Amino acid sequence: MEVNQVLDAKGLACPMPIVRTKKAMDTLQLGQVLEVQVTDKGALSDIPAWATSGGHQILDQSTEADVIKFFIKKG
Repeated sequence: MEVNQVLDAKGLACPMPIVRTKKAMDTLQLGQVLEVQVTDKGALSDIPAWATSGGHQILDQSTEADVIKFFIKKG
């Protein structure tokens, strides 16, 4: 999977991961992919809900140690 931008939102608490994700997505073109790295467990439900409501697609999600990674395709 080609990632166009990586957003490091580790250590940030809600709502900052969503705020930073929205700002990063605004800089991408349609179809490009953003990798978001977070440590806030609330993001497990917040980011997919935000992506769906914004017309974006979660391509993949994984957890390594305490870091949760989302791969979001701009829709």
